Amino acid sequence: MPRFLCIHGHFYQPPRENPWLEAVEIQDSAYPYHDWNERITAECYAPNAASRILDGEGRIERIVNNYARISFNFGPTLLAWLEAKKPEVYRSILEADAASRERFSGHGSALAQAYNHVILPLANRRDKRTQIRWGLADFRRRFGREAEGMWLPETAVDLETLELLAEAGLRFTILEPSQARRVRRSLKMETDDGEWQDVAGGRIDTTVPYEVVFPSGRRLAVFFYDGGVSRAVAFEGLLNSGERFAGRLMATVPEDSESDRLVNIATDGETYGHHHRYGEMALSYTLHHIEANGLARLTNYGEYLETHPPEMEVEIVENTSWSCAHGVGRWREDCGCHTGGNPGWNQAWRAPLRQALDWLRDEVAPRYEEAAGEIFPDPWAARDGYVDVLLDRSRETVDAFLDRATGGNPPQGDRRVRALRLLELQRHAMLMYTSCGWFFNDLAGIETVQILGYAGRVVQLAGQLFDKPVEKGFLRRLDHAKCNAPERGTGRDLYERHVRPAIVDLSRVAAHYAVASLFEDFPPRAPVYCYSVERKNGRVFRAGRSRLSLGKVGVTSEVTGKTGEFVFGVLHFGDHNLNAGVRLHDAEDGYQKLLSEAGSAFDHGDLADVIRQLDRYFIHVPYSLKSLFRDDQRRILDLILASTRGEVEHEFREVFEQHAPLMRFLRSLGNPLPKAFAAAAELVLNLDLERSLEDPAADPDEVQSLLAQRESLQVDLDVQGLSYALARALETLVHRLTEHPESPELLRKMGSTVALACQPPFHVDLWRAQNGCYELRRTVYPLQREKAEARDAAAAEWVRVFQELSGRLGVRVE
Repeated sequence: MPRFLCIHGHFYQPPRENPWLEAVEIQDSAYPYHDWNERITAECYAPNAASRILDGEGRIERIVNNYARISFNFGPTLLAWLEAKKPEVYRSILEADAASRERFSGHGSALAQAYNHVILPLANRRDKRTQIRWGLADFRRRFGREAEGMWLPETAVDLETLELLAEAGLRFTILEPSQARRVRRSLKMETDDGEWQDVAGGRIDTTVPYEVVFPSGRRLAVFFYDGGVSRAVAFEGLLNSGERFAGRLMATVPEDSESDRLVNIATDGETYGHHHRYGEMALSYTLHHIEANGLARLTNYGEYLETHPPEMEVEIVENTSWSCAHGVGRWREDCGCHTGGNPGWNQAWRAPLRQALDWLRDEVAPRYEEAAGEIFPDPWAARDGYVDVLLDRSRETVDAFLDRATGGNPPQGDRRVRALRLLELQRHAMLMYTSCGWFFNDLAGIETVQILGYAGRVVQLAGQLFDKPVEKGFLRRLDHAKCNAPERGTGRDLYERHVRPAIVDLSRVAAHYAVASLFEDFPPRAPVYCYSVERKNGRVFRAGRSRLSLGKVGVTSEVTGKTGEFVFGVLHFGDHNLNAGVRLHDAEDGYQKLLSEAGSAFDHGDLADVIRQLDRYFIHVPYSLKSLFRDDQRRILDLILASTRGEVEHEFREVFEQHAPLMRFLRSLGNPLPKAFAAAAELVLNLDLERSLEDPAADPDEVQSLLAQRESLQVDLDVQGLSYALARALETLVHRLTEHPESPELLRKMGSTVALACQPPFHVDLWRAQNGCYELRRTVYPLQREKAEARDAAAAEWVRVFQELSGRLGVRVE
């Protein structure tokens, strides 16, 4: 009987957005990328959308979309980020699901996922239902169909969760083998063999589907993946060889099996490219090898379930998962599971962290229910339906949602703002349970600080909505969660150090706008992250390097609709020295007096009086460059530092150019350079290389000369940063080539840039360049070759240059 193969990839990143800005801010640990989403997309999500299959000589023979031939799920919050930031990759994922429906008898390979990766057995029933409904609604909007199956975060499971999946109309889920307790022949089968068989400890047969039967009569199919092969893929280097990977898969089921069997494995999708470089190529080769040699038929879970309905019932082991040997302890206690770290570290912080969040959730839930009950007939149904707004925050969508959720009596004005704040409170009360907050080694990790940020947003909204504050009680409980490094303190310390300074209200948005507007021009109505700022009026006074900016702005939250009108004043002395004040606009005559008197004092050069005027009007002026949101702060500081860097570069360049012969002589004798000389040479050569590499039109000979100087002086290079700059220049060339595919000059330039990218010390990912070359081979090359064979000289030259480029990129061309 035939063998079937299904490989599942769980593609997921935790939500990383700043809770107040709804944007992922720069993460220096992801350098040279902006943040970890961007980095992992470059290493995994994009490569799997265009994975290489090589010929016997190591050249690219085919480029395939892996997602179209496997089973996969993407976390909803990750898909939202991809849609906004990497639309090309996002489209490839959606197209893969459409292609899989063609391949697999109408069954798409994409699965849904519980919305923000909450460990469902540790959630209350209400939150479980919302997580499932939000995940399904997100799936429906993106993939244009109903989901057949759902991936459970960390495969964490209990019976209540499974029945809620069945209640939602889902057909199946996927679990780890040790999560099965016992099995028996289904009672609906015409057989007397209905005795339960113990399969605990991972002894279940993973080649057939099972079903869980609930007392309500509902049923849910369950696939158990092959644990041994999955672990070998994830942790034992099986992806080092596509042929060995294929052989291991096929060895799990003998060819002479008496009945159809399903080989299925499941791992984190990031295994294919991020955790294991070129893992996506091992995956595509394995699938190609198995299919080309008739070793098995590729399928997905939906298709296999249609043709092979479960004949066995299963009882699961409740409160278990695939990534904790102790059930679900990893997310609530110091169970012993961790990801490494310093000797002697523990995870005793997990329990008090969860207890603090549980307290916060349970403290605000009844207040939400009471307050929302004054607006919505069913506050929890309103929360379930709020996912429509998360998917589209346009005014029309929000209006339609509020109309539905209130039964045709939508709130207006401040009542509308209150309704949306209540729902945002509940949204963040679920985001704060994202599983990664407990997964790693220490309370001070970026993932845990992230969920504390979501909790901080709950605290802020609760303070705006309810009379009784919750912050003190929450922080008191966080005090019991202690970092492993004593100097980092407790959960309360992390909150005070990382969360409180990040809290944003409308006045802080106004302050950000006021400071930033000194360095860039804003349109009359400007987007500032998830806010809009409308400049009502104002003036900028200038004298030498000093500037005084006074103005009035309206600020609106695009999330809750809350608006406010503010007056601002910013006094900039030059460089990084500035002070700013903001206050609610409450009296026009006071604002006009400020404009007149502070402006006059500035015009007369009396800065001390300007400061007195600002202090008198704003009471205090606490804002500075430190008040800017992180990405804009970094960008504006770069602008301010540009002239200073130019001065430093000029001085270092003088030292380098004047003493370069002496430096070369010292190195020729094997002597180290004095630190001052080494610093000058390192700065100048890195800057010159960066500028040359960033420019797609740069002369490769100039780059080679700079590299030769670096080699002779043996100074350090920022290899990561320079490689990234070179990759960006190459991307620019690829884009130009797609617009002018018949240009031999562009082909030559791309060829020389690729040659540079392939030499030490650079480590450049040629993925985009190879994609572009492969597409030219498929579309333009056949036509140009045909012209060349008809003795078209220009086409013959294009073919020659293209073949050279293909050779450098390792793309097979006939």
